[in-house]
Amino acid sequence: MSPARFIEGGVRIVGGCCGTTPEHIKAIRGAVRASAPARRTAVSISPPAPETLQVTPIPVAERSRLSKAVGDGRFVVSVEMLPPRGHDLAKTLAGAKLLHEAGVDAINIPDGPRASARMSPMAMAVRLEREIGIETIIHYCCRDRNLLGMQSDLLGAHTLGLRNVLIITGDPPKLGDYPDATAVFDVDSIGLTNMVSRLNRGLDVGGNAIGEPTGFYVGCGVNPGSPDLDREIARFEWKVDAGAQFCVTQPVFDVDALIRFLDRVRGVRIPMIAGVWPLASYRNAEFMNNEVPGVNVPDTILDRMRRADTKEKARNEGVAIAREALEALLPYVQGAQISAPFGRYQTALDVAQAIPRERLTSSATPRQP
Repeated sequence: MSPARFIEGGVRIVGGCCGTTPEHIKAIRGAVRASAPARRTAVSISPPAPETLQVTPIPVAERSRLSKAVGDGRFVVSVEMLPPRGHDLAKTLAGAKLLHEAGVDAINIPDGPRASARMSPMAMAVRLEREIGIETIIHYCCRDRNLLGMQSDLLGAHTLGLRNVLIITGDPPKLGDYPDATAVFDVDSIGLTNMVSRLNRGLDVGGNAIGEPTGFYVGCGVNPGSPDLDREIARFEWKVDAGAQFCVTQPVFDVDALIRFLDRVRGVRIPMIAGVWPLASYRNAEFMNNEVPGVNVPDTILDRMRRADTKEKARNEGVAIAREALEALLPYVQGAQISAPFGRYQTALDVAQAIPRERLTSSATPRQP
């Protein structure tokens, strides 16, 4: 088992015993370094006093096509597209065109996933929206910028026409290829959600009026498979209290775990978009299970991927597993974020075929667990 799993479960000291080699200890040190919680500064953002709110916020359903579709009760589909490591967007634009023509509602763009250095999600989003016509959901993390920089970025994103934003804390730099990069973390995702909610009320981070309010459709992340579920639920409630209007989950392989989570948060429910990941291979399944915090791949699924002994069989089995999960989730969630491992966008579309056409075109009320 990866040291990350022990740390996630609450372990604070990881080491070796008789026969452990220096190389093994070095590998453990690297894994622990990548998984240790990031240190946060004490910066906080308090909600503005009611008497300071001088403007009328833009109605949520009018903020984007995505927010209107969710508000209308239509099942929405987004597909994740990683920004490139370079500046060439030719393949990305071609993939976005394929997804747009297939009816996907939005492209979900991560912000430096696993602390990697990639193109700015905002720059990529602007080109996709202007050249392809598809809406985007930009991830925005707290790792790389202080509060002033984050506010400047978000105001700039709004004036460029970007409206859907998923706020996350972000992976620490020591997780990626540049472990000596400086992490900022003035606030975590809860504090940043509060800040964006201020902008949507016409106030900056210091409580000063900015004129017309922004109209961001504000999302947050949630991990229904967290080993410390009480803490995860508490943080989810704080995010909703801070102003989150929709939520995207970690990839769901254990449908029952998500249903249990939904049952416990029924009092603070906001539209839930379930993460769906079509596994590409047994090795990919092991990586997701052992190295991605909060993701649990059940033994039955690992066994199915293990038995898929060719590349094509593994792809087909991964799609079948993802479609089964999506079909089981349909009654409980408002949408799906489907990943496209290794840039295989057709794979994401194959998974989306599990969604009945009537769910994509008409309203429905999700079932309560």
